[in-house]
Amino acid sequence: MKLFKKRHTYKFNPHTLAYEKVVVGVRDRLRKLSFTIALGIVMGVVFMIIGNHVFDSPRERSMKRELAQYKRQFNLLNGRMARAEEVLADLEQRDDNVYRTIFEAAPIAQSVRNSGIGGAERYEELQGYDNSEIITSTARKMDDLSKRLYIESVSLDEVYDMAVNKQQRFASMPAIMPLRKNSCKLVSGFGARYHPILHHRRMHTGLDLAARKGTPIYATADGTVTTAGRDGQGLGGYGVAVVINHGYGFQTLYAHMNDVSVRVGQKVSRGELIGHVGSTGLAQGPHLHYEVWQNGNKVNPVFYLFSDLTPSEYEEVIRLANQENQCLS
Repeated sequence: MKLFKKRHTYKFNPHTLAYEKVVVGVRDRLRKLSFTIALGIVMGVVFMIIGNHVFDSPRERSMKRELAQYKRQFNLLNGRMARAEEVLADLEQRDDNVYRTIFEAAPIAQSVRNSGIGGAERYEELQGYDNSEIITSTARKMDDLSKRLYIESVSLDEVYDMAVNKQQRFASMPAIMPLRKNSCKLVSGFGARYHPILHHRRMHTGLDLAARKGTPIYATADGTVTTAGRDGQGLGGYGVAVVINHGYGFQTLYAHMNDVSVRVGQKVSRGELIGHVGSTGLAQGPHLHYEVWQNGNKVNPVFYLFSDLTPSEYEEVIRLANQENQCLS
């Protein structure tokens, strides 16, 4: 007994008004099979293309997860560098305004701290990727941080050297009165003052300490004598004067002296006798005109009279120095 019977296709013939069995030839069968296979291939390719664009392959999903992890790590790294930059900025601020101020050293120039590294071509190899912006930004921040750390490291080495040499540096700082405090009187300070001989107001760049003629004058710090005698180079009007180079950017001037007890090139120590009070040059009465130069600039000497004065004496010196009056030279 046959369970399945072969089915035949019949077609109505309008001429004979009867159904006739359709006989399918081998060529038609091959044509139909070819069409079916071609359609299947086309549909398969279409579905594969759609699937590749809509759905990720396991490898693509793995790569996307890895890329997302890299992005998170870059963001975390940028956050850590931002915190490091804050700490470094605070250290730079302390270096310029605290550490170097203590040792009277000039701060690092901002043009040095803010100088760039390389050019645009430095990061050229990082361009052309989907995440080039974040990669380039991170690389640039890292280079900038490395440069600033190097500059700060060199700066702190300099501060360390200054700290090691602080005893020698302090010995070179003009920190005492050039006259014994009980043998003189501060009559004119640093600032615009009326000149008794020139009869007009002009900048008075030192202190006038009135004292008897012949009162001993002492070096206010260790150093080397660079000028000793009357009207040294560029010191016209100061009469007999002494200039001492103390190093570390400090120099002191002692003017209108009666005589000098040192010679050019001689090394002197703080408190050593260098001459006596007089009234030579453009001076009105015996007194010492005393100046402090720091890095070539004339600064207020009262800021350096702290070693042999009590707090109350120093306050009195500040008060007298700030009075607007007539100078003696």
